[in-house]
Amino acid sequence: MTEINDEEKTRRDVRTLDSGALRALAHPVRVRLYDILSQQGPQTASSLAAMTGESSGSTSYHLRALAKHDLIREIPDRGTARERWWERPSGGVSFPGPDSLRTPAGRAATQVVMGEFLDRRHEQLMRFVGTTLRDELDPWAENALITSATVSLTAAQLGEVNARIQRVIDDVVDEYRVDEAADAAPSVDRRIVSLRAEAFPITTESD
Repeated sequence: MTEINDEEKTRRDVRTLDSGALRALAHPVRVRLYDILSQQGPQTASSLAAMTGESSGSTSYHLRALAKHDLIREIPDRGTARERWWERPSGGVSFPGPDSLRTPAGRAATQVVMGEFLDRRHEQLMRFVGTTLRDELDPWAENALITSATVSLTAAQLGEVNARIQRVIDDVVDEYRVDEAADAAPSVDRRIVSLRAEAFPITTESD
């Protein structure tokens, strides 16, 4: 699984999380904070508390835990000693890696992190379906893509398909990357868009 921060992303910047970073991330609140920083840009513990319903003390604790493994970083020239700003470094993260799959703890952490990320994406998709799609004249609904397909592939062919899909996503992110933080903010004609692709073997009842 690869998560991309599209502020200044290039494919060569993807970081594979080691077991320590993965275990640090393997908490529902931390995944949520990390994901908000990825999608919506820099935040404070207070703003994150308002978004998540957690206390600012709780979000501060989890932010520091993420920062210990360089998953996020403080913005030193922004804010005050009482109101610290945090951001996710540019580039992408990939997991699981070989290191994290060698131990039961690493595999368990991978399951937690991937499960939380996918739950959040599904919630966002269903929120879109339940709100935007109610208005047939909404241009965002008209131009959105929700599709699926099945095809018979070898493992090598699956790898090639995934590489092709990733190249398309990389090209789109690079082409539409914004340089000014103000331009990246949601507005009437600009919204944060989730690009999501899934390609994996289906487990049948007999497997």
